[in-house]
Amino acid sequence: MIEYTAFDIALIPVIVGLVALFTGLGLPKRWAPVVALILGILGGTVYIAPANVAEGVLVGLTMGLAASGLYSGTKNTIGK
Repeated sequence: MIEYTAFDIALIPVIVGLVALFTGLGLPKRWAPVVALILGILGGTVYIAPANVAEGVLVGLTMGLAASGLYSGTKNTIGK
């Protein structure tokens, strides 16, 4: 059984913040979801499930997709 703590979920806002930092430094906004996925996979495989790469990639994809949606949703809300 897979168990996660609140600290694991806290990586999503960290990914959002890093993506915002990269776009502020000149990363084209169309690449923001790709960067979020990459950061999510890295976080999933390195921090959350280093012993099981497949689980880390799956969790990382979930975190990257969640961060990408949170980033675009926040951007759209603030932009209006």
